[in-house]
Amino acid sequence: MRPASGRSARKPKGEGHVRRAEILAAAERLFVERGYEGATIRKIADEVGVSSTALYMHFKDKAEILAEICEAGFGKLAAVTDEIEAETQTAEMALRRKMRAYYEFGFANPNAYRLIYLTRPGEAGGAEEAARRVGRGLFERLRSTVEDMSKEGRLNRDPHTATQLIWAGVHGLVSLMLTKPYFDWDDRDTLFDAMFNAILSDLTRE
Repeated sequence: MRPASGRSARKPKGEGHVRRAEILAAAERLFVERGYEGATIRKIADEVGVSSTALYMHFKDKAEILAEICEAGFGKLAAVTDEIEAETQTAEMALRRKMRAYYEFGFANPNAYRLIYLTRPGEAGGAEEAARRVGRGLFERLRSTVEDMSKEGRLNRDPHTATQLIWAGVHGLVSLMLTKPYFDWDDRDTLFDAMFNAILSDLTRE
């Protein structure tokens, strides 16, 4: 049973080796609620219901925890984009499907998305490089597909610039809808299709 506060009950001796998943889930919530500095090891341990010493048996510090959250989040998205890449289709269709997967990932994993893509410089502490690596990895995956469109003669702009514009557009929708949920947003799928089509129309030639 979890107490009314939502925290896990303190685990009795003999249960100190909690699953890493429990620690990661608790830390993810606290990083979003309190920021990197506010989510101390003691608070994360309390949230899970273990001692700080037990937590250190799984992670050397909170930077390692945040780095693993970032890597795990990107791993989910990377697996989906790999599946899309493996299928036979035009580069434009692959790009649309990859960006749709990115879009849906944000809503399915709002805390991980905030940590990876909405953390300001300096907020991620020792895990900042991991967050940057995740962001760069996604960008390169998208740019490879945009470059394929360029090879097909479909682009009227440099692939690097085109990738930035496409990513910025989709990220803008996700971040706004996550941080401003009270706004009277139109249908999520309709907004994605309209925005993506408008950007692609400007970047491609017939």
